[in-house]
Amino acid sequence: MRKRASIVAGATGVLIAAAIIRKRRKYDLFGKNVFIAGGSRGLGLLLAEEFSRRGARVAICARDSDELERARIALQRKGHDVFTILCDLSVEDEVARAIKSTRESLGSLDVLVNNAGTISVGPMEVMNLHDYQESLDTHFWGPLYATLAVLPDMRRRGEGRIVNISSIGGKIAVPHLLPYCAGKFALTGFSEGLRAEAIKDHIYVTTVCPGLMRTGSPRNAKFKGQHRAEYAWFSISDALPPFSMSARRAARKIVRACVQGKAEVILSLPAKLAAKLYALFPGISADLLGLVNRVLPPAGDADSEAHLGSESFSALSPSPITVLNERAAGRNNEVA
Repeated sequence: MRKRASIVAGATGVLIAAAIIRKRRKYDLFGKNVFIAGGSRGLGLLLAEEFSRRGARVAICARDSDELERARIALQRKGHDVFTILCDLSVEDEVARAIKSTRESLGSLDVLVNNAGTISVGPMEVMNLHDYQESLDTHFWGPLYATLAVLPDMRRRGEGRIVNISSIGGKIAVPHLLPYCAGKFALTGFSEGLRAEAIKDHIYVTTVCPGLMRTGSPRNAKFKGQHRAEYAWFSISDALPPFSMSARRAARKIVRACVQGKAEVILSLPAKLAAKLYALFPGISADLLGLVNRVLPPAGDADSEAHLGSESFSALSPSPITVLNERAAGRNNEVA
């Protein structure tokens, strides 16, 4: 009985301590300044809305001026005023200028969200060096430039939040997404290491690894090889509720994780299960992914030219199967 009582008391103590830590880490977003890299469409646009809804002042950046303006108007119609900055996140000087301009307009940045992304879909045979360079520029170097620009001020103030939107593809290498996975693996490693080093200054870094989400983004992804077949399998998978989750629900979970200072969030049940399976059985998981690769469209005689998803439509997609993603594309500024 004494032993059981000691175990119960110990477990209770651990739970109380965990609750105290969670409470101390909780962050009030009201009046905070949030910079969202890649905030003009898709998940980034929904994050801008969610942060604004919680009372934060939000700045969004992207490299397409028309897209930025449409995002600003869409958010304004919902009662959210955002500061917009034109910026190519793969260029260090542009990132530094964007951060500086935001500080001059809003004040010190409290939250940085690295969300910008690019996707090239197709077999390895049709990928070239540029595909890998573009992925690393967008998914690793861009977040690194932004992080280095905000960290000194966060350290001086002794607080801050950094949210890095990686992917389940930054934990498991998915066939036909090799450049994308290379960039996301780099971001995941950087993000996890950054948390360990920055937490001493009360800067909490959250690594977000979403699975498939219904953002409407396949229209703006790039497809190579048999691009219509590649678009079909990718967009259909991205649209089906059993495999994908609502992007709005994902945005709420991400902002909640930021507030709570969580180390990692894996979004969607399939992504969580896949991550656990890979961690426990990496060899079996790799073999299964090899089988998946066999049923995906082969390179064949196709050239390595990249086609946007919007240029890769077929009888299979768009179709009634992809209707949820098509609706999301319209809502989330994925359609010009």
